[in-house]
Amino acid sequence: MRKIMYAVVFLLMTVYSYGQKEKELSMNEDTGLIEAVYYHDNGVISQQGTFNLDRKLHGEWISYDDQGTIIAQGSYANGLRTGTWLFWQNDAVKTVEYENNTIASINGVKSADRLVKNDQ
Repeated sequence: MRKIMYAVVFLLMTVYSYGQKEKELSMNEDTGLIEAVYYHDNGVISQQGTFNLDRKLHGEWISYDDQGTIIAQGSYANGLRTGTWLFWQNDAVKTVEYENNTIASINGVKSADRLVKNDQ
């Protein structure tokens, strides 16, 4: 009986540990893009954005730290970084311009507070 009890406890612990969210993928029929949400080990969103049907990053992507505070935001076009990207670190925000997946310019700007916090 004791062996059965240990086996049940072990099984429940295993199921619970693998039951936590790692990622969510869903197809957006309106945009034709795959929406993705990835999670930190603590359940807070790590990254969210979209892929095209070729599974290349496409559209806006946002990254969060394990407390849910935004740390990076920018866009991809068919797997290549494009346009303006923002990177937050401590009290500063860096603006990076991409052209053809290559850094075109970097501009550091002081910011007293981070602009976005993910409440999840």
